[in-house]
Amino acid sequence: MRKEYDFDKMKGRKNPYAKNLKKQVTIRIGVDIIEHFKNLAEETGVPYQNLINLYLRDCVQSNRKLSLNWTP
Repeated sequence: MRKEYDFDKMKGRKNPYAKNLKKQVTIRIGVDIIEHFKNLAEETGVPYQNLINLYLRDCVQSNRKLSLNWTP
């Protein structure tokens, strides 16, 4: 393997598996929730959509269940 490579001559290509990693959806989220994650994004330097995704992934991996008391 060479010690130096000239990456300027290389052509970039998209990851063919990227479309299988994430899917764009439309979801209604409370303004206060979005503000919370935007503030957290400023503190951490991580985009707020990624933080929301990370939080939801943690919920799935830890098998967290939502506790609801619904009274009409």
